[in-house]
Amino acid sequence: MTQFITFPTWIRAEIIPSLPIRWYGLMYVVAFIIAYLLIRVQARRGEVVLDKDGTMNVVLYCVFGLIIGARLFSVLFYDGSTYYWTHPHMIFWPFRDGRLVGLPGMSYHGGLVGAAIGCWIYAKRNKTDFLTLADTIAFASPLGYTFGRLGNFINGELFGRVSTAPWAIVFPDAPRFSTNYAWVREIADQLGIAYQSGQLVNLPRHPSQLYEAFFEGILLFLFLWFVIRPRRTKNPAGMGVAWYVIGYGTVRFFLEYLRAPDEHLGYILAFGKESDTIALFQSPLNVSLGQLFCLAMIAFGVLFALLLHHRHKEA
Repeated sequence: MTQFITFPTWIRAEIIPSLPIRWYGLMYVVAFIIAYLLIRVQARRGEVVLDKDGTMNVVLYCVFGLIIGARLFSVLFYDGSTYYWTHPHMIFWPFRDGRLVGLPGMSYHGGLVGAAIGCWIYAKRNKTDFLTLADTIAFASPLGYTFGRLGNFINGELFGRVSTAPWAIVFPDAPRFSTNYAWVREIADQLGIAYQSGQLVNLPRHPSQLYEAFFEGILLFLFLWFVIRPRRTKNPAGMGVAWYVIGYGTVRFFLEYLRAPDEHLGYILAFGKESDTIALFQSPLNVSLGQLFCLAMIAFGVLFALLLHHRHKEA
């Protein structure tokens, strides 16, 4: 009996074969539409002063900031080479070898910084309270980027660590492991995967994209929308942002233990058990770059919330 799931062959990255239109890009469009609609709901309820044109404009400001920030963080922090430092004109060039490939490599944390800057520029130009506007966007965002993670799953990318869980999935493009390693043979034997000595095998992995879609997306959205947002008139402006970065940073930090770190980066801090692979969870003391960014998010959110509470109390 098979003890894992094989990635469905009917799931394709391209919407129409031979055309450069991918589900991943469509998921981003869906995410932006959902964010727009949820901002409009808040505007109609009088929680923020924005008409339809204003809502569309602030979404566009944030989208442009998100794309720029996400791409810059990806090539500067996660690329692991000096290519883009010496070829900066290629950072936003969407073609490779004569083919349209889009912008492969986007960082969430960079996108967050870029979207915040875009929101600030809009607020400054339109003389709108930045923190109130930022709260509005924070309440609307998580449900949107749930679809971004679904796009990652359809692409078969950003998969998790090797797992023997019955819901673990064999992703077709995941790196294979040599059966010369004892741990590879042990897992293959446990799962009933046939192999020959020295052969490379593709082992099941955590579907971390789906974990993130649920916990960072749906669950965080429900918490912010139904628990924090109803108290926005009682809380100081900006408290929604504080809870957003604390919530996302905390959930993402722990989910990173199930997500495979970038091979070329590995662990940024490694104080725990060492092994011949980072494909397996080894120790909570081994921390990836994404987890460091999440810790920075949590620290910022806590300090920001304390500052807001102090200012509100004095006022």
